[in-house]
Amino acid sequence: MKAKRVKKLDPAAPLAENAARIVRLRLGELRSFEPRALEPERSRDQHDMRIAAKRLRYVLEATEPCFGRPAATARRRARDLQGVLGELHDCDVMLPRVERHLAELRELDADTVRARAGDAPDLDPELAARAPHRTSYRGLEVLAVYLRARRKLLFDRFAAMSAEFERRGVWDGLERSAARVLREARERRRAEKRAAEAERELAEAERVEREAVERARQAATELAQAERASRGPLP
Repeated sequence: MKAKRVKKLDPAAPLAENAARIVRLRLGELRSFEPRALEPERSRDQHDMRIAAKRLRYVLEATEPCFGRPAATARRRARDLQGVLGELHDCDVMLPRVERHLAELRELDADTVRARAGDAPDLDPELAARAPHRTSYRGLEVLAVYLRARRKLLFDRFAAMSAEFERRGVWDGLERSAARVLREARERRRAEKRAAEAERELAEAERVEREAVERARQAATELAQAERASRGPLP
């Protein structure tokens, strides 16, 4: 599963703001797989959800202080989810290998038994009973049953875990924390913008005031000169 690209990251912005954008996206990816992953045979979606849990966990390990306790809880639960889904995936990988190996042994034995039959008009059951790998079948069959049963058990654990996380609001708590960080960042930017506008207005007002003072000074000078000129030269 390819991770989605995180938009609106700003190298000049505080860590918490960028981390919140990453966390919200990775959390959304994780939760998007859950409805399908809770269907027992959807192994692909279960594997993708495991990858999403791993990505969320890694992000939280680096940015947990930005979000407080909800992030610490979500990080641990993402780790638990990654673990159980990883074991589930191991069963999905191993079972086809066991069944494939079992099928290969059966085919080899079938060829061997056929060769031993030679030109006989029919196959003697005793030849099949003495197949070279006959003792391996049971072990492999038992292993396949074990893997199938363990997968069912692990899936039940996963389903119960998902329900418990939802009941406790694990993911909702992290979502609220990330949303709060982004909301505070927006409010801070608006406050900074208002402060910058007020500073510009103050600077403009000071400039206008300086110009007014200069004009008043020049007017006073011109008035004094005009009064001296109107009185004429002294006798």
